[in-house]
Amino acid sequence: MSEMKFRNISAITMCLAVFVMAATPADARRGGSFGSRGSRTAVAPPATATAPNQVAPVQRTMTNKPAPATAAAPNARAAAGAPARSGGMMKGLIGGLIAGGLIGMLLGNGFGALNGSGILMALLQAALIGGLIWFALRMFRRRPAMAAAGAPNMTAFAAAPETAHARAATPAQPQFYTASSSRDIAITMDDKMAFERLLGDVQDAFSREDYAGLRACTTPEVMSYLAEELGQNATQGQRNEVSGTELLNAEVAEAWSESGADYATIAMEYQSIDVMRDRNSGALIAGDPAVPSRTTELWTFVKDASHPWRLSAIQQA
Repeated sequence: MSEMKFRNISAITMCLAVFVMAATPADARRGGSFGSRGSRTAVAPPATATAPNQVAPVQRTMTNKPAPATAAAPNARAAAGAPARSGGMMKGLIGGLIAGGLIGMLLGNGFGALNGSGILMALLQAALIGGLIWFALRMFRRRPAMAAAGAPNMTAFAAAPETAHARAATPAQPQFYTASSSRDIAITMDDKMAFERLLGDVQDAFSREDYAGLRACTTPEVMSYLAEELGQNATQGQRNEVSGTELLNAEVAEAWSESGADYATIAMEYQSIDVMRDRNSGALIAGDPAVPSRTTELWTFVKDASHPWRLSAIQQA
């Protein structure tokens, strides 16, 4: 009995290890970085004295991220890269076979040598698995050669001449906007006053759970993320109260115009009383109502012919 328990525990441990290796990491953090910066959504904003650390591009966004342009590779390089992809698929296949065998063992139908059904059954299962792996390896080894033989010659496309402007504009790392699609603009004092006012308006409307107020000063995309967070708070029986928002420092990280709209990303350091309370009793869950917390974020604002400045994105600095 103790030996059977040990075998079951070992099998469960191995299954968990396989599942952990197969799982892909996911970022489920609330808030954080969300919204849109137009064509610069996938590009990190410049550092400033207010936010000197490099800030990652917007993570949660409804804006389609353009695929970075890559040079066409010769057939030989493409063929050389194919085995690596098939190798990854083979690891998944083998992992699936192992996981299936282990699960079957837990259900009493696994590898014969482990559940006492005889060495013959174990050999048959091993031969079956080995045959499947051998067959899959042969198939994956044949595919690169077939692809290389039937693929078009991309060398001619790679040798196409590029303009001097394109060569000069090629950055050290991928950028998804060009001087022709966006141009820098100046930010006036009136604009800065609007940004500071919006900082307070957004915080106050969020604290009051005022959806109409949030719609008036944010884009529909940002509104959807803030409404989602408010909904989660309500589901958990909590309420986020923010008051006394005061802007301490602010700098224009970048401002530009594109497609009939103006954008401005502003590094903001501000303080506020930010607490979480129980919705029913009002009991304090997190935060200090007597001590303001300091926060540094990058807020991006957008305006066009139909709308004044509105909040378009927030990024944690």
